[in-house]
Amino acid sequence: MRRSLNYLGIAKRSGNLLCGTDTVVHSLASKKIKLLFLASDASENTKDKIIKKAFYYQIQVCEAFDSYELSKAIGKDHVMVMAIVDEGLKKAFLKEIEREVAYEG
Repeated sequence: MRRSLNYLGIAKRSGNLLCGTDTVVHSLASKKIKLLFLASDASENTKDKIIKKAFYYQIQVCEAFDSYELSKAIGKDHVMVMAIVDEGLKKAFLKEIEREVAYEG
């Protein structure tokens, strides 16, 4: 598992992770969400719904992982949509992703 995914587990354990399409969509308007995760293998309907709402509320969307990777990272099954609600965890995750991309490239 990529190290960046460890931050999702940390977010879950600390209560800073929202899971599920409906939960995330209902929380977008509250402006609590800092970073949104959308599984790369989510249905087109789910992708369309989430991307449009995220664009409207100006929330960054990460589609770098499939549902298996996202689910494994937090110990749940069939997760398609989740969101980090802590700014510090968002920054740490993005920094790790940047490091991973630089290392791969």
